[in-house]
Amino acid sequence: MSSGGLDLRIQGLTVVYGGVTALDNVNIAVPSGGFVSVLGANGAGKTTLVRSITSLLYLHKGRVRRGSIELGGESILGKKSPDIVAAGVAQVPEGRKLFPNLTVKENLLCGAASRSDVSGIDESLEQNLELFSQLRPLLNQTAGLLSGGEQQMVAVGRALMSQPSLLICDELSLGLAPKIVHRLFELLTEINETRGTSILVIEQNASLALQHANDAYVLELGRVLMEGSASELRGNPMVQELYLGGGGEAHTSYAAIERPGRSRPTEHGQRPPVAES
Repeated sequence: MSSGGLDLRIQGLTVVYGGVTALDNVNIAVPSGGFVSVLGANGAGKTTLVRSITSLLYLHKGRVRRGSIELGGESILGKKSPDIVAAGVAQVPEGRKLFPNLTVKENLLCGAASRSDVSGIDESLEQNLELFSQLRPLLNQTAGLLSGGEQQMVAVGRALMSQPSLLICDELSLGLAPKIVHRLFELLTEINETRGTSILVIEQNASLALQHANDAYVLELGRVLMEGSASELRGNPMVQELYLGGGGEAHTSYAAIERPGRSRPTEHGQRPPVAES
């Protein structure tokens, strides 16, 4: 069980790939024990944000030009990924990325690779099987033969095996049936409330994310377009139009917004090219 959540503070974060800016002066906060969602379409910068936190930018030839990322009051910029995991950060990656030829149990145990407390690992495994009861009869099943929903449960369980203080979930709903996604978000809420784990959800499914998160941010073309409590954003006409299927004239208001450092849309709705999200 997690010993409680860590706070994450991102200030003035600017990230580039070559000469292209992917994140521009981004400020995001996940308080200790908080549940925060970052919303945005493809190309908004969500994936770059995750890479920055987990120190995987270098694999994609990206770099932090300026800004800071602090976990529990300490800078994690420049640290290696294993050190960030050891500091209490775990990620459920987009697309799950299980080891398809390993069993469910072996995949789960991979999440405890940084731990040496054998009895504690066994306890964490049992806690995961209580949380994801569908996985118990599948422990010896090859992970690549599971359904998408079952694989996502394994991916979340694997991340929890490291006993994280901050859990980052990247596009949890991708390719899954709505009923399964609802259940996964309910489990995230349970983890947040019972274990005190801080949770950062990177999502396109704004409806679910805003139902479960306490606070939320909207990324657009690498900048924070809106932020506030989840309830405030649910009631925002622009968010309703762009993400929740309502809001009437919000598209007009959206197009009129001045974005520092960004060209406004052309009459054909075209925008300047941006880096990979």
